Order: sequence, then structure tokens, then C-alpha cells
Amino acid sequence: MLIFDNHLHLRRDGKFLDAVKEFKKAGGTHFVLCQYPMPEIVIKYKSYKPCYHETLKMAEEIKKKLDIDVFVTVAPYPVDYLKLNDVFGRDKTLEIMKKGIDLAARLCEDKKCIGIGEIGRPHFPVDKKIIEDCNELLLYSMQKAKDANAAVVIHAETATPKQCKELVELGKKAGLKPHKIIKHFSPPLVLEKENHGLMPSILASKKNIIEALKKGNRFLMETDYIDDPKRPGAVLGPKTVPKVTKNLLENGAMTEKQAYMIHKENPEKTYDIILEK
Repeated sequence: MLIFDNHLHLRRDGKFLDAVKEFKKAGGTHFVLCQYPMPEIVIKYKSYKPCYHETLKMAEEIKKKLDIDVFVTVAPYPVDYLKLNDVFGRDKTLEIMKKGIDLAARLCEDKKCIGIGEIGRPHFPVDKKIIEDCNELLLYSMQKAKDANAAVVIHAETATPKQCKELVELGKKAGLKPHKIIKHFSPPLVLEKENHGLMPSILASKKNIIEALKKGNRFLMETDYIDDPKRPGAVLGPKTVPKVTKNLLENGAMTEKQAYMIHKENPEKTYDIILEK
């Protein structure tokens, strides 16, 4: 069966290939490699191009050495704004990040990436002006994603129905359909009245997925594995999505039909891709 982890990060100084081996051995078949924050490289080169190049290179290496399907999303990480602003000031920071968004969109158009992300806002309290600038970048990203027929992956404060509605309305302003907006690190906001049509990517703890399944099947599963040598296994380990899925299937808490929708139909519709084993 197909098992899809919608969001994990990898680092060459982390477990990297060994983490993917763990995912595959546990039963994982497909995953999204999301751009790891590399602000020091952006500051050095005043560009996101080297970061994206490295992430795409890692994905190719994984495919070649481990024979597993990897999809990539790239974008300027929202918290980068703070670090770039300290070095370059506001105007130059916005310029660098917008150029990073432009490049991410082109990579989507060229079918090298399947989405622009993570984009959004810092997940902790910041000044109102910073939120305004981040929202400007978010709208810009959505406009570029719409033109590239790509999805966006949202990093922001903890999701609520109110926040989901705000993101969907912003998407409509950009002409981006709600199902192309993915709320990364989402709690089980599965009902239409909770997510307003965006796609929740739910952190795949067993408790979260059981709660989500009680509401429906329209969601993705993710680990947000960060591959940080200083924080092994954070946020969730690479084995988590396959292990939780198999456990729920064995216990009758998830049906094969539900698993098929979560791991194949939902990602295919969201990213406009085809998943094959």
C-alpha cells in the first residue's frame, strides 16, 4: 500500500539517508521533502538559490540511492524574515524573500517542485509590522502559486477555524483555490466548518489521527521530522506515519479505503501529482 508523509525535513549533518531508510523500512513509500531553513546561506549569498539547489540535490540523491519517491517544496521560511531584517533591513529583506518566492514558483512550473513552502508567519509573537510584512509575502506567494498551478504550505501560529478562514480568504484574493492551501502542523481540523476548504496536514500522533478519522478522511499525515542532531526524533520520527497507519489498520480504527484516500487521493488532488508504487 501507499504511505505518504506530507512534511519532513532532512539535513546532511543529520541522519539524512538513514532517516529515509527508517521511513522506507517501516513501510513508507512517498514523502515530501520540505526546504530546511538555511538563513546563514541566504545571508551569505543574498539569495535562496543555493538553498533550493541543495534540497533538490538531496532529493535526487535519495531517489537514486534508495529507490523511493520524493517530492520537494521550497520557499523562504517565515522566520528568516527576522534574521535577514537584522542584517539587511526591511526593504532588502522583502526583496530577497520575494525573489526566493519567484524562484520557487519557477521550480514548480518546471515540475521540479510540487509546492511553495513553508511560507507564512512566525509561530511565536512578533511585532505587528512584521506580521503585516509576512502577510504581504504570503499573499505574494499565493499569487505566484496560482500562476504556477502549485500548492502552498503554510507555517504559522497554531491553526484554528478562524485562522483557516483567514488563509482561505487570502487565497481567494490571490485566485488560489482552497484545496491548494495546506496548513502544515495542523490539529485535527477535518470538518469543512473547521478548515473552510483548505487541506489540513495533521501531525501524525496516534491520538491526532484517531480524532481526525472520527470527523472524516480529508486530511494528510505528516511528521515534521526536523533531522536535527541536537534534537533526535523531533518533531516526530521518520517511522511515525507508516507505523501509525499500520497500527490503526490492524486495530480497525482506519479502513483500507480511508488509508487509500489519505495517502493517495488527497495528496494527488492537492499537489496535482500521481502516486504509484
